[in-house]
Amino acid sequence: MRCFPIIPIWIMIIICALGLFFVLKEKNKKIVQIIIIILLFVINLRIMIPNENSRIMSNNLDVLFVIDNTISMNAEDYGNNTRLYAVKNDCKYIINKLNGARFSLINFNNSAKIAIPYTRDSNMVSEAIDILEPIGSLDARGSSLNTPIDTIISSLNSSMKKDDRVRILFFISDGEITDGSTLESYSEISKYVNNGAVMGYGTTKGGYMKSKNKYIDSNEYIKDSTNNYQIAVSKIDEDNLKKIAKDINIDYVYMDNQSKINNKLKNIENLIKEGVESGDKSTYDDIYYIFVIPLLFSLMFEFNQIRRKRI
Repeated sequence: MRCFPIIPIWIMIIICALGLFFVLKEKNKKIVQIIIIILLFVINLRIMIPNENSRIMSNNLDVLFVIDNTISMNAEDYGNNTRLYAVKNDCKYIINKLNGARFSLINFNNSAKIAIPYTRDSNMVSEAIDILEPIGSLDARGSSLNTPIDTIISSLNSSMKKDDRVRILFFISDGEITDGSTLESYSEISKYVNNGAVMGYGTTKGGYMKSKNKYIDSNEYIKDSTNNYQIAVSKIDEDNLKKIAKDINIDYVYMDNQSKINNKLKNIENLIKEGVESGDKSTYDDIYYIFVIPLLFSLMFEFNQIRRKRI
């Protein structure tokens, strides 16, 4: 069994604790309301159970996605969409092309974290990438490309513990640094990586960025306080991205079209070990919908009680 929370668990604990506090504070404690809070917490956990009947082809690739989800990745300069929108589509395209590999995901903003450790469950990785959103402007402390270095090394080092794995790294960013830091060397990572690419997103003209305001539930364009509060513009910094690619000894690919990654994928496909055995591997199925049914009945009961009181 695995849990893949929709809202971070610590936030949901606070929400549910506050809900229970107000319910228990009432003289006439309502069991149904307590049940509703518990069900909401369980549904948010998004519990998944193994599906032992799935058969997955496996190969010898360990593919690590490192995705920049700082505010600048929300810049609207990829056609009519944001950079992060394009990143999500391109990553899912890569996953489909390299089907059978083990995939892992690191995302970074103020800090870096391993969102998904190496797994053959490509659906889980795709879903984790799908729900990535840029950090809010009120929480951001500026962009630094130094943030994920140690986390990348830790992840790749865990892959090295398994024999005959070919480690592929896709480092995905616009290359922008806004916290005043100087780009550190990525050369330590090169010894862990067999192939991959630094994938650059954005334009030299740049794009405006919207940031979600968590207090008024709206998306607003970010203003630049250093430029008379004009709408801020984010531009790609290819020099930083090319330096990272050179340090790791992998290619730099400017991504203004999904097809730009095809040659690299063909090159990686040549590294796949032929005749790798396929076997019965556990994938995971969602079961949160099971808890939705009693939640709906509980909500209907509460609604009916409120309606009767008003009558």
